[in-house]
Amino acid sequence: MNFEYTEEHLAVRDAAREFAQTELLPGVIERDTEGKFPAEQVKKMGDLGFMGMMVDPKYNGGGMDAVSYVLAMEEISKIDASASVCMSVNNSLVCWGLEKYGSEAQKEKYLPRLATGEIIGAFCLSEPEAGSDATSQRTTADLHGDHYLLNGTKNWITNGSSASVYLVIAQTDASKGHKGISAFIVEKNSEGFVIGKKEDKLGIRGSDTHSLMFTDVKVPVENRIGEEGFGFNFAMENLNGGRIGIAAQALGIASGAYELALAYSKERKAFGKPISQHQAIQFKLADMATQIEAARLLVLKAAWLKDQGEDYAFASAMAKLYASEVAMNVTIEAVQVHGGYGYVKEYHVERLMRDAKITQIYEGTSEIQKIVISRSIIR
Repeated sequence: MNFEYTEEHLAVRDAAREFAQTELLPGVIERDTEGKFPAEQVKKMGDLGFMGMMVDPKYNGGGMDAVSYVLAMEEISKIDASASVCMSVNNSLVCWGLEKYGSEAQKEKYLPRLATGEIIGAFCLSEPEAGSDATSQRTTADLHGDHYLLNGTKNWITNGSSASVYLVIAQTDASKGHKGISAFIVEKNSEGFVIGKKEDKLGIRGSDTHSLMFTDVKVPVENRIGEEGFGFNFAMENLNGGRIGIAAQALGIASGAYELALAYSKERKAFGKPISQHQAIQFKLADMATQIEAARLLVLKAAWLKDQGEDYAFASAMAKLYASEVAMNVTIEAVQVHGGYGYVKEYHVERLMRDAKITQIYEGTSEIQKIVISRSIIR
């Protein structure tokens, strides 16, 4: 076992940390309050290579490993989870899925611009009645010669109005159940494609979350990813990797809140000394640090397994389950350490607490992660 980062890993982490502090921190409270998508900051993330970190350099990607990716995700998430979820979806669900399973023509057409952040992508699986039960797809794609007609609604889509490319999961043969689900690339300007209003959310308020409606949207056959019936497997494989990104996001939210609480505890005085000298606060900090370190090891193990070409579905489910719980626990305690100041926006921890909750829900709820883990154990 080797617990040391390489020089490349440290350089990526430090670059992400500097970007987060200099570019994301200014205005993050205002963006959260206004529900404003960080378009300018996301563009700069693309310029720095954070939007296509694991993509092959021949498609303008960074060619980095998954460990580098989670290190960057943690640092970005410490400051702005709305920016980091955009980064996660583009890297884990869109770029990775296209590079792994797309045709060469599809890769050449879309990946170079996605990897540099010139355009961003969205992954469209969830529906009004197909959340955790992803097999219950109501969106349909009917073949008509050289194209499909796409009809249906997708819910909770990250990058919903800011994306240019959408990976859409749809039913092509309902009689086959989940084996009749296929995946398609849909472009934003397609006729019949309507973007609904932005959701007004508890947390990650700057993230661009929308419902999408498709009415007889023509999708060329060449925009199908893989064969008909491959869509469900495509979605599940994407989510296995996506969970590593969200686990890293949860880790970043937790570690960001912990760092703020630690610093505040050294400054705030009560009963004649800094509150960090009171055992009640010391024990909170000890628990927070221990939970974060355990979550970090789970996240890094999942990323390392992916880099080694090993099966990482079990590890990524564990990492997401635990890191998201840690994010929730640590942010609540960070607010408590801050006392009344923790309840106001100026001190950031209330926003991190609100952002933490979604990590227990999207890209597979905690309950779904337990199903994945238990099935692996029993098998």
